[in-house]
Amino acid sequence: MRKFLAIAVLVPLAIVIVMFAVANREIITVSFDPFDSAHPALALKMPLFVLIFVLVAVGVVVGGIAAWLRQHKWRTRARRAEAEARDLRLRLDSGEPRRNLPAVMDTPPFVVPPAA
Repeated sequence: MRKFLAIAVLVPLAIVIVMFAVANREIITVSFDPFDSAHPALALKMPLFVLIFVLVAVGVVVGGIAAWLRQHKWRTRARRAEAEARDLRLRLDSGEPRRNLPAVMDTPPFVVPPAA
């Protein structure tokens, strides 16, 4: 069922992408020289669809990096909570008396981030 759904989504998407590429295959000049538009020092000639696909890919990468950087706080808290849970399990499994266990209320509570 999962493969069928993936095919049902990916095949029409691939058809739309191919149609877009065929419809936008004109060669354009992308200039990186803001001072001389007639004779740019650095310019690339490429089909329009290549430029659009490259810009979409760059946007996906930049967005992914931004999301990864924003989640740093939650990853750090999760690692700290996992380490604390591992330590408490080891102490309980070793038979250490409960009076030597740290008070759970002394540590800040682990907060689950809200769903995006």
